[in-house]
Amino acid sequence: MPITSFIPPQRTLMGPGPSDIYPQVLQALSRPTIGHLDPLFIKMMDELKLLLQYAFQTTNTFTIAVSAPGSAGMEACFVNLVETGDKVLVCRNGVFGDRMRENVERCGGIAIMVDNAWGEPVSPTLVEQALQTDPDIKIVAFVHAETSTGALSDAKTLAEIARKYGCLTIVDAVTSLGGVPLLVDEWQLDAVYSGSQKCLSCVPGLSPLTFSEQAINKIQQRKTAVQSWFLDQSLVLGYWSGEGKRSYHHTAPVNSLYALHEALVLLHNEGLEQAWQRHQRTHLELKAGLEALGIEFVVAEEYRLPQLNAVYIPEGVDDAAVRSTLLERYNLEIGAGLGTLAGKAWRIGLMGYAARSENVALCIKALESTLK
Repeated sequence: MPITSFIPPQRTLMGPGPSDIYPQVLQALSRPTIGHLDPLFIKMMDELKLLLQYAFQTTNTFTIAVSAPGSAGMEACFVNLVETGDKVLVCRNGVFGDRMRENVERCGGIAIMVDNAWGEPVSPTLVEQALQTDPDIKIVAFVHAETSTGALSDAKTLAEIARKYGCLTIVDAVTSLGGVPLLVDEWQLDAVYSGSQKCLSCVPGLSPLTFSEQAINKIQQRKTAVQSWFLDQSLVLGYWSGEGKRSYHHTAPVNSLYALHEALVLLHNEGLEQAWQRHQRTHLELKAGLEALGIEFVVAEEYRLPQLNAVYIPEGVDDAAVRSTLLERYNLEIGAGLGTLAGKAWRIGLMGYAARSENVALCIKALESTLK
């Protein structure tokens, strides 16, 4: 059979990511490609860096977009900051905390685990107890917004505890950036990574990343080379640096960076606080609609992510059949549960451009009709 151009349907994406993309961002993708060392592209990269600093609320000089998805941003943090034998306290309260553990071990580090139940935030008390027990721990790693459960942890308090014991922090902000308060400088976070496809409503495949001066110092004092050439940030620094001539490192994803620039311009124009408020407002609309249908949340109200709502599947309801019907009949995507929540929960995203009242109305109406 002949293969023709792929034309996807127009879906409403209300799963755990990717999120709906702003029309302006899709338009930015189609702009003419220029060279990644073109002076105009370099100027755009400088603007992109400023916009990322705004989104992260940081003045960190090393604030870039890794040319790969959020998982690569995670790996970039660990391969640069963890050396063989380093002890890292890893906070695990869902899937992505466990991925942190895997990264530590693949770097030759020793992962000291602090576990909380799925749906709970990371416990500051357990973190402090672990650091008191083992003074050799050098890094505390935790997920700010756990995408697998919809739980928000207290990054400010966790970072304060880490500093008290002389530890750096590695923070997963893949789902939090642009959706809830994330104040890198005020909270003194050291290595923070995110993703383009969540609350920024950009195309998948880029990972915003920022390192503090303390994190850069640790990289510069390494006794061994970073085991990943591509993710060695000491090599990338010369490409993203605004000082003098740019050194070639890799061919940047030019059009995707156009898209990220546009997404961040939209965030800047809306205002960070306004974006946070919009996510919270639409979450409350969704909450009211779901509770009217008798659907309960996985996470206690004070720890819920407004942009990622994990809810229990009602008794006797076929998980896959409902999600399939929503997709086929309403062009609406919601997410399945992961890990211990597989088959027990749905994950409903309100991220970036998807955090709109019309999306909430569609989701509630479609769920009500399908469940009947």
